[in-house]
Amino acid sequence: MSRRVSLPGASELFGGAAPQQTKPEKRTTTEGPASVRARTTVVDDRKSSGRIRHDTKITVYVTEEELLGLEQTRLALRAEHGLMADRGRIVREAIDVLLADFVDHGPDSVLVRRLRASEDRAAELKGTE
Repeated sequence: MSRRVSLPGASELFGGAAPQQTKPEKRTTTEGPASVRARTTVVDDRKSSGRIRHDTKITVYVTEEELLGLEQTRLALRAEHGLMADRGRIVREAIDVLLADFVDHGPDSVLVRRLRASEDRAAELKGTE
């Protein structure tokens, strides 16, 4: 008997608006081959390092909701897909996916859209004070 774990959406997990399904508006600046090359040289052919010894470390602070979402995802991967992955591995895979999307889509990437939306929200809040 399989038990299904209900997971919140990305917007609930990470406190941001869900990405728009409509095509984002075009920016007036044009993106030339140099900017595409700059993005691809940083993460070209990058794959998640998976389960190896890592010599470099960063510390990332997350909210309780984000940590809960990460743990629920880990448990759902195990329960629903038979995949064993620790939280670090899930985070490394998520980084890999996000960077690949940035390389492929640049200004239309999920990362750029979310960061831009976050800046817009912060500017709106600052303007209402």
